[in-house]
Amino acid sequence: MKQHLNTLFVTTQGAYLKKDGEAVAVRIDKKTALRVPLNNLGSIVCFGRISCSTPLLGACAERGVAVSLMTEYGRFLAAVNGFTPGNVLLRREQYRRADDLDASANIARACVIGKLANYRTVLRRAAREHRQPQVVEALTRAAGRIDQGLQELARETSLDRVRGMEGENSATYFGVFDHLIGDPAGQFRFSGRNRRPPLDPVNALLSFLYSMLANDARAACEAAGLDAAVGFLHRDRPGRPSLALDLMEELRPVLADRLVLSLINRQQVKAKDFTTSESGAVVMNDKARKTVLAAYQKRKQETLRHPFLDETITLGLLVHIQARLLARLLRGDLDAYPPFVWK
Repeated sequence: MKQHLNTLFVTTQGAYLKKDGEAVAVRIDKKTALRVPLNNLGSIVCFGRISCSTPLLGACAERGVAVSLMTEYGRFLAAVNGFTPGNVLLRREQYRRADDLDASANIARACVIGKLANYRTVLRRAAREHRQPQVVEALTRAAGRIDQGLQELARETSLDRVRGMEGENSATYFGVFDHLIGDPAGQFRFSGRNRRPPLDPVNALLSFLYSMLANDARAACEAAGLDAAVGFLHRDRPGRPSLALDLMEELRPVLADRLVLSLINRQQVKAKDFTTSESGAVVMNDKARKTVLAAYQKRKQETLRHPFLDETITLGLLVHIQARLLARLLRGDLDAYPPFVWK
């Protein structure tokens, strides 16, 4: 499977996508800039002012090519999909467990355990690599608090408390996130997580990559026959892919946070690549957005050993593997959902 290698990202404002035989043509200023066969695509992601023809949307729906519409700075707006057959028995079981708060808490707790364990790994790796003793101490102390949270979470059964502990430990993690940023000039300062809209370049990068990961998680849910809108940690809300948000929790530190740090620390993105709109939202320019998308696709091609399957896979397949493991739990093939824990 190569789901992470066949996504067409369109970022040029004013671009127009149309069906051209059995291909999608990307037209810019009334000229065809790119032509990609539809049978080579798994999805199309459009950022900002991108138009698509009705024949193209119909052809994509027939072939199972999802077309996702995002804002210019990466917030998910909508997706165009064809008929999703899924598995009615699997989805009925998903709905039953989502309606059962105890069953929801068990799955939600596993997702949060994976997230916190991966937070801890990020902080411990950074502490080993940092040279300033006061920073090492701060990172080690934060990792220790998250470790305590993991021990408490293992005993917790209340869904509300699981949510509360996710928020508390995320605050601990982001409270020291600025120490992970190697920016001597101080142009990428991070004072805390903010969104809708992001108010600084670091939050703009995080929000953008979280949107990419959510889009991948949504596709993984659909491919596994699950309803992406019905989650366990994230409850029902119109227009929100709650299950996709559940699945991406444990993968945020691995696929998004570490990539943001690499992009900044290696100076692949610079402060001049960001502008502040009248609303206060910080937005990347088109050049930076392409750099981030290319880095994200490259990151997903890296390999690792999956701890549960004990097989080597690409990072891009992680969310698909986790969606299928969740489906196996709902079918009764597993006793508990095994979150991905990064080593």
